[in-house]
Amino acid sequence: MALEIGLGILGGLGLFLYGMNLMADGLQKAAGSKLKKIIELLTKNTLTGVLVGAFVTAIVQSSSATTVMVVGFVNAGIMNLTQAVGLIMGANVGTTITAQLVAFKLEDIAPIVVGVGMMLYLFSNKPKTKQIAEVLIGFGILFIGMGYLSKAVRPLRDVQAFKDLLVSFAHNPMLGILMGFALTVMVQSSTASMGILLALASQGLIPLASALPILYGQNIGTCVTALISSIGASKNAKRAAMLHLIFNIVGTVLFATILVIPIRTLVVSLSPNDVVRQIANTHTLFNVINVIIQFPFAALLVKTVMILIPEREDEKEANKTTKYLDDRILQTPSIALENGIRECLRMGKLAKGSFESAMDGFFSKSEEKAKETFEKERKVNELEKSIVDYMIKLSNTAMSHRNREIVNGLFHTVNDIERVGDHADNIAELAMVAIEKDLPFSNEAIDDLRKMYTKVLDTYKYSLECMKTGNMDLAFNVIKMEEQVDIMEKTCRTNHIHRLNTSSCNAESGIIFLDLISNMERIADHASNIARAVIDASKHE
Repeated sequence: MALEIGLGILGGLGLFLYGMNLMADGLQKAAGSKLKKIIELLTKNTLTGVLVGAFVTAIVQSSSATTVMVVGFVNAGIMNLTQAVGLIMGANVGTTITAQLVAFKLEDIAPIVVGVGMMLYLFSNKPKTKQIAEVLIGFGILFIGMGYLSKAVRPLRDVQAFKDLLVSFAHNPMLGILMGFALTVMVQSSTASMGILLALASQGLIPLASALPILYGQNIGTCVTALISSIGASKNAKRAAMLHLIFNIVGTVLFATILVIPIRTLVVSLSPNDVVRQIANTHTLFNVINVIIQFPFAALLVKTVMILIPEREDEKEANKTTKYLDDRILQTPSIALENGIRECLRMGKLAKGSFESAMDGFFSKSEEKAKETFEKERKVNELEKSIVDYMIKLSNTAMSHRNREIVNGLFHTVNDIERVGDHADNIAELAMVAIEKDLPFSNEAIDDLRKMYTKVLDTYKYSLECMKTGNMDLAFNVIKMEEQVDIMEKTCRTNHIHRLNTSSCNAESGIIFLDLISNMERIADHASNIARAVIDASKHE
Protein backbone atom coordinates (compact mmCIF):
# COMPACT_ATOMS: atom_id res chain seq x y z
CA MET A 1 0.00 0.00 0.00
CA ALA A 2 2.87 2.37 0.82
CA LEU A 3 4.23 2.04 -2.74
CA GLU A 4 0.80 2.67 -4.23
CA ILE A 5 0.31 5.79 -2.07
CA GLY A 6 3.82 7.04 -2.89
CA LEU A 7 3.34 6.62 -6.64
CA GLY A 8 -0.08 8.25 -6.45
CA ILE A 9 1.32 11.29 -4.60
CA LEU A 10 4.24 11.49 -7.05
CA GLY A 11 1.94 11.32 -10.09
CA GLY A 12 -0.58 13.79 -8.69
CA LEU A 13 2.14 16.22 -7.65
CA GLY A 14 3.77 15.89 -11.08
CA LEU A 15 0.51 16.76 -12.85
CA PHE A 16 -0.10 19.61 -10.40
CA LEU A 17 3.34 21.14 -11.04
CA TYR A 18 3.12 20.59 -14.81
CA GLY A 19 -0.30 22.25 -14.94
CA MET A 20 0.94 25.16 -12.82
CA ASN A 21 4.00 25.69 -15.06
CA LEU A 22 1.94 25.41 -18.25
CA MET A 23 -0.58 27.92 -16.93
CA ALA A 24 2.25 30.26 -15.89
CA ASP A 25 3.86 30.03 -19.36
CA GLY A 26 0.54 30.88 -21.01
CA LEU A 27 -0.05 33.79 -18.65
CA GLN A 28 3.45 35.14 -19.27
CA LYS A 29 2.97 35.04 -23.03
CA ALA A 30 -0.46 36.66 -22.82
CA ALA A 31 0.75 39.37 -20.44
CA GLY A 32 4.08 39.92 -22.18
CA SER A 33 3.56 43.58 -23.05
CA LYS A 34 2.51 44.37 -19.47
CA LEU A 35 5.46 42.54 -17.98
CA LYS A 36 7.86 44.51 -20.19
CA LYS A 37 6.61 47.71 -18.56
CA ILE A 38 7.57 46.32 -15.16
CA ILE A 39 11.15 47.53 -15.70
CA GLU A 40 9.95 51.14 -15.76
CA LEU A 41 7.93 50.63 -12.56
CA LEU A 42 10.93 49.23 -10.70
CA THR A 43 12.31 52.74 -10.27
CA LYS A 44 9.19 53.85 -8.39
CA ASN A 45 8.63 53.71 -4.61
CA THR A 46 8.38 50.69 -2.33
CA LEU A 47 4.56 50.60 -2.47
CA THR A 48 4.71 50.33 -6.25
CA GLY A 49 7.16 47.48 -5.76
CA VAL A 50 4.61 45.60 -3.62
CA LEU A 51 1.98 45.89 -6.36
CA VAL A 52 4.45 44.91 -9.07
CA GLY A 53 5.67 41.92 -7.04
CA ALA A 54 2.11 40.70 -6.49
CA PHE A 55 1.26 41.08 -10.19
CA VAL A 56 4.38 39.32 -11.46
CA THR A 57 4.01 36.45 -8.98
CA ALA A 58 0.36 35.96 -9.95
CA ILE A 59 1.60 35.61 -13.54
CA VAL A 60 4.62 33.35 -12.97
CA GLN A 61 2.77 31.37 -10.27
CA SER A 62 5.77 31.23 -7.93
CA SER A 63 7.06 33.57 -5.24
CA SER A 64 10.39 31.72 -5.42
CA ALA A 65 10.68 32.56 -9.14
CA THR A 66 9.91 36.21 -8.48
CA THR A 67 12.39 36.44 -5.61
CA VAL A 68 15.10 34.74 -7.67
CA MET A 69 14.35 37.30 -10.38
CA VAL A 70 14.70 40.08 -7.80
CA VAL A 71 18.09 38.65 -6.80
CA GLY A 72 18.98 38.84 -10.49
CA PHE A 73 17.86 42.49 -10.71
CA VAL A 74 19.91 43.43 -7.66
CA ASN A 75 22.91 41.46 -8.92
CA ALA A 76 22.62 43.26 -12.29
CA GLY A 77 22.66 46.60 -10.47
CA ILE A 78 19.33 47.82 -11.89
CA MET A 79 17.55 47.76 -8.55
CA ASN A 80 18.56 48.67 -5.00
CA LEU A 81 17.65 46.88 -1.78
CA THR A 82 14.89 49.35 -0.86
CA GLN A 83 13.12 48.60 -4.15
CA ALA A 84 13.75 44.87 -3.63
CA VAL A 85 11.88 44.92 -0.30
CA GLY A 86 8.66 46.01 -2.01
CA LEU A 87 8.90 43.35 -4.71
CA ILE A 88 9.60 40.60 -2.18
CA MET A 89 6.62 41.64 -0.05
CA GLY A 90 4.39 41.70 -3.12
CA ALA A 91 5.66 38.29 -4.24
CA ASN A 92 4.40 36.76 -1.00
CA VAL A 93 0.92 38.18 -1.64
CA GLY A 94 0.86 37.06 -5.28
CA THR A 95 1.72 33.47 -4.40
CA THR A 96 -1.56 33.07 -2.46
CA ILE A 97 -3.59 33.11 -5.70
CA THR A 98 -2.92 29.45 -6.56
CA ALA A 99 -3.90 28.22 -3.07
CA GLN A 100 -7.16 30.16 -3.30
CA LEU A 101 -7.90 28.61 -6.71
CA VAL A 102 -7.14 25.08 -5.47
CA ALA A 103 -9.44 25.59 -2.48
CA PHE A 104 -12.41 25.96 -4.87
CA LYS A 105 -12.21 22.17 -5.57
CA LEU A 106 -12.83 22.31 -9.29
CA GLU A 107 -11.58 18.77 -10.04
CA ASP A 108 -14.93 17.74 -11.58
CA ILE A 109 -14.87 20.42 -14.28
CA ALA A 110 -11.10 20.20 -14.87
CA PRO A 111 -11.38 17.69 -17.80
CA ILE A 112 -13.90 20.01 -19.50
CA VAL A 113 -11.52 22.97 -19.12
CA VAL A 114 -8.67 20.90 -20.61
CA GLY A 115 -10.94 19.83 -23.48
CA VAL A 116 -11.96 23.41 -24.26
CA GLY A 117 -8.32 24.51 -24.07
CA MET A 118 -7.21 21.76 -26.47
CA MET A 119 -9.96 22.64 -28.97
CA LEU A 120 -8.88 26.29 -28.93
CA TYR A 121 -5.22 25.33 -29.29
CA LEU A 122 -5.72 22.90 -32.17
CA PHE A 123 -8.26 24.85 -34.22
CA SER A 124 -7.01 28.42 -33.87
CA ASN A 125 -4.06 30.05 -35.63
CA LYS A 126 -4.15 33.23 -33.55
CA PRO A 127 -1.20 33.45 -31.12
CA LYS A 128 -3.36 35.19 -28.49
CA THR A 129 -5.96 32.42 -28.61
CA LYS A 130 -3.26 29.75 -28.29
CA GLN A 131 -1.88 31.55 -25.24
CA ILE A 132 -5.32 31.57 -23.61
CA ALA A 133 -5.65 27.89 -24.54
CA GLU A 134 -2.37 27.11 -22.74
CA VAL A 135 -3.69 28.86 -19.63
CA LEU A 136 -6.89 26.78 -19.74
CA ILE A 137 -5.03 23.51 -20.33
CA GLY A 138 -2.61 24.24 -17.50
CA PHE A 139 -5.48 25.28 -15.23
CA GLY A 140 -7.33 22.03 -15.93
CA ILE A 141 -4.27 19.79 -15.52
CA LEU A 142 -3.48 21.55 -12.22
CA PHE A 143 -6.87 20.51 -10.81
CA ILE A 144 -6.65 17.01 -12.29
CA GLY A 145 -3.31 16.65 -10.50
CA MET A 146 -4.91 17.95 -7.31
CA GLY A 147 -7.65 15.33 -7.67
CA TYR A 148 -5.10 12.53 -8.02
CA LEU A 149 -3.19 13.90 -5.05
CA SER A 150 -6.30 13.88 -2.86
CA LYS A 151 -7.18 10.32 -3.89
CA ALA A 152 -3.62 9.15 -3.29
CA VAL A 153 -3.60 10.30 0.35
CA ARG A 154 -7.11 8.95 1.08
CA PRO A 155 -5.89 5.50 2.30
CA LEU A 156 -3.81 7.31 4.96
CA ARG A 157 -7.06 7.93 6.85
CA ASP A 158 -6.83 4.32 8.00
CA VAL A 159 -3.26 4.73 9.30
CA GLN A 160 -3.69 5.84 12.89
CA ALA A 161 0.03 6.51 13.45
CA PHE A 162 0.08 8.97 10.55
CA LYS A 163 -3.05 10.75 11.79
CA ASP A 164 -1.55 10.98 15.29
CA LEU A 165 1.63 12.49 13.81
CA LEU A 166 -0.32 15.21 12.01
CA VAL A 167 -2.43 15.99 15.08
CA SER A 168 0.74 16.29 17.19
CA PHE A 169 1.80 19.38 15.22
CA ALA A 170 -1.00 21.31 16.95
CA HIS A 171 0.68 20.63 20.32
CA ASN A 172 4.23 21.09 18.99
CA PRO A 173 4.11 24.03 16.51
CA MET A 174 7.91 24.14 16.12
CA LEU A 175 7.88 20.58 14.78
CA GLY A 176 5.11 21.56 12.36
CA ILE A 177 7.10 24.59 11.15
CA LEU A 178 10.13 22.35 10.56
CA MET A 179 7.94 19.88 8.67
CA GLY A 180 6.55 22.63 6.41
CA PHE A 181 10.06 23.98 5.85
CA ALA A 182 11.49 20.56 4.95
CA LEU A 183 8.58 19.70 2.63
CA THR A 184 8.94 22.97 0.70
CA VAL A 185 12.70 22.60 0.39
CA MET A 186 12.24 19.06 -0.98
CA VAL A 187 9.72 19.98 -3.70
CA GLN A 188 11.31 23.43 -4.30
CA SER A 189 7.88 25.08 -4.44
CA SER A 190 5.73 26.50 -1.65
CA THR A 191 2.71 26.19 -3.97
CA ALA A 192 3.35 22.46 -4.47
CA SER A 193 3.82 21.85 -0.75
CA MET A 194 0.65 23.85 -0.15
CA GLY A 195 -1.11 21.54 -2.62
CA ILE A 196 -0.04 18.51 -0.56
CA LEU A 197 -1.27 20.20 2.63
CA LEU A 198 -4.65 21.00 1.03
CA ALA A 199 -4.91 17.42 -0.26
CA LEU A 200 -4.43 16.08 3.28
CA ALA A 201 -7.00 18.54 4.61
CA SER A 202 -9.53 17.58 1.91
CA GLN A 203 -9.44 13.99 3.22
CA GLY A 204 -9.91 15.08 6.84
CA LEU A 205 -6.41 13.97 7.75
CA ILE A 206 -5.18 17.21 9.27
CA PRO A 207 -7.05 19.71 11.46
CA LEU A 208 -6.56 23.47 11.11
CA ALA A 209 -4.53 23.75 14.33
CA SER A 210 -1.98 21.26 12.94
CA ALA A 211 -1.98 22.70 9.41
CA LEU A 212 -1.12 26.27 10.43
CA PRO A 213 2.43 25.60 11.75
CA ILE A 214 3.16 23.60 8.57
CA LEU A 215 1.85 26.51 6.48
CA TYR A 216 4.13 28.97 8.28
CA GLY A 217 7.11 26.65 7.79
CA GLN A 218 6.33 26.51 4.07
CA ASN A 219 6.66 30.29 3.86
CA ILE A 220 10.16 30.03 5.33
CA GLY A 221 11.06 27.08 3.08
CA THR A 222 10.24 29.05 -0.07
CA CYS A 223 13.17 31.38 0.74
CA VAL A 224 15.73 28.62 0.22
CA THR A 225 15.52 28.79 -3.60
CA ALA A 226 16.50 32.47 -3.61
CA LEU A 227 19.25 31.87 -1.04
CA ILE A 228 20.74 29.12 -3.22
CA SER A 229 20.40 31.39 -6.27
CA SER A 230 22.38 34.14 -4.51
CA ILE A 231 25.45 31.91 -4.12
CA GLY A 232 28.18 33.37 -6.27
CA ALA A 233 26.22 36.59 -6.80
CA SER A 234 27.05 40.07 -5.52
CA LYS A 235 26.81 41.02 -1.84
CA ASN A 236 23.67 43.03 -2.61
CA ALA A 237 22.07 39.99 -4.26
CA LYS A 238 22.79 37.96 -1.12
CA ARG A 239 21.19 40.73 0.93
CA ALA A 240 18.07 40.61 -1.26
CA ALA A 241 17.72 36.86 -0.63
CA MET A 242 18.27 37.45 3.09
CA LEU A 243 15.53 40.11 3.08
CA HIS A 244 13.06 37.49 1.90
CA LEU A 245 14.10 35.09 4.66
CA ILE A 246 13.91 37.70 7.44
CA PHE A 247 10.52 38.94 6.20
CA ASN A 248 9.00 35.45 6.38
CA ILE A 249 10.67 34.51 9.68
CA VAL A 250 9.29 37.67 11.34
CA GLY A 251 5.84 36.89 9.93
CA THR A 252 6.01 33.31 11.16
CA VAL A 253 6.97 34.40 14.69
CA LEU A 254 4.07 36.89 14.77
CA PHE A 255 1.50 34.40 13.47
CA ALA A 256 2.71 31.45 15.54
CA THR A 257 2.55 33.47 18.79
CA ILE A 258 0.67 36.79 19.02
CA LEU A 259 -1.80 36.31 16.14
CA VAL A 260 -2.39 32.57 16.38
CA ILE A 261 -5.79 32.74 18.16
CA PRO A 262 -7.23 35.80 16.31
CA ILE A 263 -6.35 34.35 12.90
CA ARG A 264 -7.71 30.90 13.72
CA THR A 265 -10.95 32.43 15.04
CA LEU A 266 -11.31 34.62 11.92
CA VAL A 267 -10.80 31.88 9.31
CA VAL A 268 -13.11 29.47 11.13
CA SER A 269 -15.85 32.10 11.25
CA LEU A 270 -15.43 32.77 7.50
CA SER A 271 -15.62 29.05 6.53
CA PRO A 272 -16.94 27.08 9.52
CA ASN A 273 -17.08 23.61 7.90
CA ASP A 274 -14.34 23.79 5.26
CA VAL A 275 -10.78 23.15 6.48
CA VAL A 276 -9.35 23.48 2.95
CA ARG A 277 -10.82 26.98 2.61
CA GLN A 278 -9.65 27.85 6.14
CA ILE A 279 -6.05 26.93 5.24
CA ALA A 280 -6.16 28.87 1.96
CA ASN A 281 -7.59 31.93 3.73
CA THR A 282 -4.93 31.72 6.45
CA HIS A 283 -2.27 31.58 3.74
CA THR A 284 -3.66 34.77 2.20
CA LEU A 285 -4.09 36.54 5.54
CA PHE A 286 -0.57 35.56 6.61
CA ASN A 287 1.00 37.24 3.60
CA VAL A 288 -1.30 40.28 3.37
CA ILE A 289 -1.15 41.09 7.10
CA ASN A 290 2.58 40.41 7.13
CA VAL A 291 3.04 43.04 4.41
CA ILE A 292 0.80 45.55 6.23
CA ILE A 293 2.74 45.08 9.49
CA GLN A 294 6.26 45.12 8.06
CA PHE A 295 5.82 47.63 5.22
CA PRO A 296 6.41 50.68 7.47
CA PHE A 297 9.65 49.05 8.62
CA ALA A 298 11.07 48.42 5.14
CA ALA A 299 14.05 50.69 5.80
CA LEU A 300 14.72 48.83 9.07
CA LEU A 301 14.72 45.51 7.20
CA VAL A 302 17.33 46.88 4.82
CA LYS A 303 19.47 48.07 7.75
CA THR A 304 19.15 44.64 9.35
CA VAL A 305 20.50 42.78 6.33
CA MET A 306 23.28 45.36 6.01
CA ILE A 307 24.29 44.45 9.57
CA LEU A 308 24.07 40.70 8.87
CA ILE A 309 25.97 41.05 5.59
CA PRO A 310 28.07 44.17 6.25
CA GLU A 311 29.54 46.37 3.56
CA ARG A 312 33.30 46.58 3.82
CA GLU A 313 35.43 49.41 2.52
CA ASP A 314 37.25 47.02 0.23
CA GLU A 315 34.00 45.57 -1.07
CA LYS A 316 34.31 45.95 -4.81
CA GLU A 317 32.34 43.60 -6.96
CA ALA A 318 34.24 42.24 -9.93
CA ASN A 319 33.83 44.34 -13.04
CA LYS A 320 31.20 42.49 -15.00
CA THR A 321 31.09 42.64 -18.76
CA THR A 322 27.33 43.06 -18.77
CA LYS A 323 25.17 45.32 -16.64
CA TYR A 324 21.58 44.24 -17.24
CA LEU A 325 21.88 40.52 -17.97
CA ASP A 326 21.38 37.87 -15.32
CA ASP A 327 20.30 34.27 -15.87
CA ARG A 328 17.90 34.48 -12.92
CA ILE A 329 15.74 36.95 -14.87
CA LEU A 330 15.25 34.38 -17.65
CA GLN A 331 12.47 32.90 -15.53
CA THR A 332 10.36 35.80 -16.80
CA PRO A 333 11.22 35.99 -20.54
CA SER A 334 9.39 39.27 -21.26
CA ILE A 335 11.44 41.11 -18.63
CA ALA A 336 14.62 39.29 -19.69
CA LEU A 337 14.01 40.47 -23.26
CA GLU A 338 13.64 44.07 -22.13
CA ASN A 339 16.93 43.77 -20.25
CA GLY A 340 18.54 42.25 -23.33
CA ILE A 341 17.49 45.29 -25.36
CA ARG A 342 18.92 47.60 -22.68
CA GLU A 343 22.23 45.72 -22.80
CA CYS A 344 22.26 45.99 -26.61
CA LEU A 345 21.74 49.75 -26.29
CA ARG A 346 24.59 49.90 -23.81
CA MET A 347 26.78 48.05 -26.31
CA GLY A 348 25.60 50.43 -29.02
CA LYS A 349 26.61 53.49 -26.97
CA LEU A 350 30.01 51.94 -26.30
CA ALA A 351 30.49 51.41 -30.05
CA LYS A 352 29.43 55.05 -30.62
CA GLY A 353 32.06 56.17 -28.12
CA SER A 354 34.61 54.03 -29.94
CA PHE A 355 33.74 55.75 -33.24
CA GLU A 356 33.91 59.21 -31.64
CA SER A 357 37.31 58.63 -30.02
CA ALA A 358 38.72 57.25 -33.29
CA MET A 359 37.64 60.33 -35.29
CA ASP A 360 38.71 62.68 -32.48
CA GLY A 361 42.11 61.00 -32.57
CA PHE A 362 42.34 61.61 -36.30
CA PHE A 363 41.19 65.25 -36.25
CA SER A 364 43.27 66.24 -33.20
CA LYS A 365 46.22 64.00 -34.18
CA SER A 366 46.05 62.40 -30.72
CA GLU A 367 47.43 58.87 -30.34
CA GLU A 368 45.90 58.71 -26.85
CA LYS A 369 42.40 59.29 -28.24
CA ALA A 370 42.92 56.73 -30.99
CA LYS A 371 44.13 54.14 -28.47
CA GLU A 372 40.95 54.64 -26.41
CA THR A 373 39.12 53.10 -29.37
CA PHE A 374 41.06 49.85 -29.13
CA GLU A 375 40.05 49.36 -25.47
CA LYS A 376 36.41 50.21 -26.19
CA GLU A 377 36.38 47.83 -29.16
CA ARG A 378 37.65 45.03 -26.90
CA LYS A 379 34.73 45.65 -24.54
CA VAL A 380 32.29 45.74 -27.47
CA ASN A 381 33.51 42.31 -28.58
CA GLU A 382 33.13 40.92 -25.05
CA LEU A 383 29.63 42.35 -24.83
CA GLU A 384 28.66 40.80 -28.16
CA LYS A 385 29.59 37.33 -26.95
CA SER A 386 27.76 37.77 -23.63
CA ILE A 387 24.61 39.16 -25.26
CA VAL A 388 24.48 36.45 -27.94
CA ASP A 389 24.91 33.73 -25.29
CA TYR A 390 22.09 35.30 -23.27
CA MET A 391 19.81 35.59 -26.32
CA ILE A 392 20.37 31.91 -27.12
CA LYS A 393 19.22 31.03 -23.60
CA LEU A 394 16.29 33.43 -23.92
CA SER A 395 15.21 31.95 -27.26
CA ASN A 396 14.83 28.56 -25.53
CA THR A 397 12.27 29.92 -23.05
CA ALA A 398 8.50 30.15 -23.48
CA MET A 399 7.57 33.47 -25.08
CA SER A 400 5.07 35.01 -27.49
CA HIS A 401 5.59 34.88 -31.27
CA ARG A 402 6.25 38.64 -31.40
CA ASN A 403 8.89 38.50 -28.65
CA ARG A 404 10.57 35.59 -30.41
CA GLU A 405 10.78 37.68 -33.59
CA ILE A 406 12.34 40.52 -31.59
CA VAL A 407 14.94 38.12 -30.16
CA ASN A 408 15.76 36.90 -33.67
CA GLY A 409 16.15 40.51 -34.81
CA LEU A 410 18.46 41.28 -31.87
CA PHE A 411 20.94 38.66 -33.06
CA HIS A 412 21.38 40.71 -36.26
CA THR A 413 21.39 44.02 -34.39
CA VAL A 414 24.14 42.88 -32.02
CA ASN A 415 26.21 41.86 -35.03
CA ASP A 416 25.61 45.26 -36.67
CA ILE A 417 26.74 47.06 -33.52
CA GLU A 418 29.83 44.88 -33.30
CA ARG A 419 30.65 45.74 -36.93
CA VAL A 420 30.34 49.45 -36.09
CA GLY A 421 32.99 48.84 -33.43
CA ASP A 422 35.17 47.06 -36.00
CA HIS A 423 34.97 50.01 -38.41
CA ALA A 424 35.77 52.39 -35.55
CA ASP A 425 38.80 50.21 -34.84
CA ASN A 426 39.83 50.48 -38.51
CA ILE A 427 39.49 54.27 -38.35
CA ALA A 428 41.67 54.41 -35.22
CA GLU A 429 44.36 52.38 -36.98
CA LEU A 430 44.18 54.78 -39.95
CA ALA A 431 44.49 57.71 -37.52
CA MET A 432 47.58 56.12 -35.96
CA VAL A 433 49.19 55.74 -39.40
CA ALA A 434 48.38 59.36 -40.28
CA ILE A 435 49.84 60.56 -36.97
CA GLU A 436 52.99 58.42 -37.11
CA LYS A 437 53.77 59.49 -40.71
CA ASP A 438 52.57 63.04 -40.10
CA LEU A 439 50.54 62.89 -43.32
CA PRO A 440 49.18 66.22 -44.59
CA PHE A 441 45.49 66.72 -45.44
CA SER A 442 44.08 69.71 -47.31
CA ASN A 443 41.50 71.93 -45.64
CA GLU A 444 38.95 70.75 -48.22
CA ALA A 445 39.61 67.10 -47.34
CA ILE A 446 39.27 67.77 -43.61
CA ASP A 447 36.07 69.73 -44.24
CA ASP A 448 34.59 66.83 -46.27
CA LEU A 449 35.53 64.35 -43.53
CA ARG A 450 33.98 66.49 -40.77
CA LYS A 451 30.70 66.87 -42.66
CA MET A 452 30.47 63.18 -43.39
CA TYR A 453 31.45 62.27 -39.82
CA THR A 454 28.69 64.49 -38.39
CA LYS A 455 26.08 62.94 -40.71
CA VAL A 456 27.20 59.35 -39.98
CA LEU A 457 27.33 59.94 -36.22
CA ASP A 458 23.80 61.41 -36.25
CA THR A 459 22.56 58.48 -38.34
CA TYR A 460 23.97 55.98 -35.88
CA LYS A 461 22.73 57.90 -32.80
CA TYR A 462 19.21 58.02 -34.23
CA SER A 463 19.30 54.29 -35.00
CA LEU A 464 20.00 53.59 -31.32
CA GLU A 465 17.25 56.01 -30.31
CA CYS A 466 14.64 54.33 -32.53
CA MET A 467 15.78 50.95 -31.15
CA LYS A 468 15.19 52.27 -27.64
CA THR A 469 11.80 53.89 -28.31
CA GLY A 470 10.47 51.85 -31.24
CA ASN A 471 9.74 55.14 -33.04
CA MET A 472 8.88 54.18 -36.61
CA ASP A 473 9.19 57.70 -38.03
CA LEU A 474 12.70 57.92 -36.63
CA ALA A 475 13.55 54.49 -38.08
CA PHE A 476 12.47 55.57 -41.58
CA ASN A 477 14.40 58.81 -41.12
CA VAL A 478 17.56 56.81 -40.36
CA ILE A 479 17.18 54.94 -43.65
CA LYS A 480 16.88 58.25 -45.52
CA MET A 481 19.95 59.60 -43.71
CA GLU A 482 21.93 56.52 -44.72
CA GLU A 483 21.02 57.21 -48.38
CA GLN A 484 22.30 60.76 -47.90
CA VAL A 485 25.56 59.36 -46.51
CA ASP A 486 25.95 57.26 -49.68
CA ILE A 487 25.61 60.43 -51.75
CA MET A 488 28.10 62.24 -49.52
CA GLU A 489 30.61 59.41 -49.92
CA LYS A 490 30.39 59.64 -53.71
CA THR A 491 30.81 63.40 -53.51
CA CYS A 492 33.86 63.01 -51.28
CA ARG A 493 35.39 60.57 -53.75
CA THR A 494 34.76 62.98 -56.64
CA ASN A 495 36.31 65.85 -54.70
CA HIS A 496 39.26 63.65 -53.82
CA ILE A 497 39.91 62.77 -57.48
CA HIS A 498 39.77 66.46 -58.32
CA ARG A 499 42.37 67.22 -55.64
CA LEU A 500 44.62 64.47 -56.96
CA ASN A 501 44.37 65.88 -60.48
CA THR A 502 45.28 69.35 -59.24
CA SER A 503 48.13 67.96 -57.06
CA SER A 504 46.59 69.52 -53.96
CA CYS A 505 46.45 66.14 -52.19
CA ASN A 506 49.23 63.79 -51.12
CA ALA A 507 48.79 60.29 -52.66
CA GLU A 508 49.40 58.44 -49.37
CA SER A 509 47.08 60.82 -47.55
CA GLY A 510 44.54 60.11 -50.28
CA ILE A 511 44.57 56.39 -49.48
CA ILE A 512 43.85 57.15 -45.81
CA PHE A 513 41.09 59.56 -46.88
CA LEU A 514 39.36 56.95 -49.08
CA ASP A 515 39.58 54.30 -46.33
CA LEU A 516 38.11 56.74 -43.79
CA ILE A 517 35.05 57.60 -45.90
CA SER A 518 34.59 53.92 -46.79
CA ASN A 519 34.55 52.88 -43.11
CA MET A 520 32.16 55.71 -42.21
CA GLU A 521 29.81 54.74 -45.04
CA ARG A 522 29.75 51.16 -43.71
CA ILE A 523 28.88 52.44 -40.22
CA ALA A 524 25.89 54.24 -41.72
CA ASP A 525 24.89 50.99 -43.45
CA HIS A 526 24.85 49.17 -40.12
CA ALA A 527 22.82 52.02 -38.59
CA SER A 528 20.29 51.50 -41.38
CA ASN A 529 20.20 47.76 -40.61
CA ILE A 530 19.41 48.52 -36.96
CA ALA A 531 16.53 50.79 -38.03
CA ARG A 532 15.20 48.14 -40.42
CA ALA A 533 15.20 45.60 -37.56
CA VAL A 534 12.96 47.99 -35.58
CA ILE A 535 10.61 48.26 -38.57
CA ASP A 536 10.53 44.47 -39.03
CA ALA A 537 9.76 43.94 -35.33
CA SER A 538 6.82 46.36 -35.56
CA LYS A 539 5.26 44.19 -38.28
CA HIS A 540 4.73 41.48 -35.66
CA GLU A 541 3.06 43.93 -33.24
